[in-house]
Amino acid sequence: MQVSQKCQYTLRALFELAKRRGNGPVNAAEIAEAQAIPARFLESILHGLKNTGEVQSRRGIRGGYELVVSPDAITVGDVIRLVDNSLTPVKCVPGVKERHCPLKGRCVFMGVWERARQAIEQVYDTTSLQDLIDDERAAEEARSPLEYFV
Repeated sequence: MQVSQKCQYTLRALFELAKRRGNGPVNAAEIAEAQAIPARFLESILHGLKNTGEVQSRRGIRGGYELVVSPDAITVGDVIRLVDNSLTPVKCVPGVKERHCPLKGRCVFMGVWERARQAIEQVYDTTSLQDLIDDERAAEEARSPLEYFV
């Protein structure tokens, strides 16, 4: 399973909005610059997120986008399913629209694919935007030099 570029951009846009939540609207250019997302592609992503209800927008000079949902309520898995539709490593895992397979019912790999799907879901579904914000803060604190005063 590979996460699409569009999905990665969507995750990064939501992450940036989550970091700035409560500070008013953020314009698309700021999001694009902070997360290295092509501006015209970002507009399409933000429009889609507005339609799904995760994001709201305000027009005008102080306008922009705001995250509506709490960062701890949105998981990486939610976003991947929204954009890429699935977390399965292959198309023949149960629950995915199955194709005709000549080995259906006797495929030795089915258990492997199912365990991989479960492991992927466990990681993505237990990682929220808030977790990522916390991880970024911890990494920044670890990088910043300690200041000692005597």
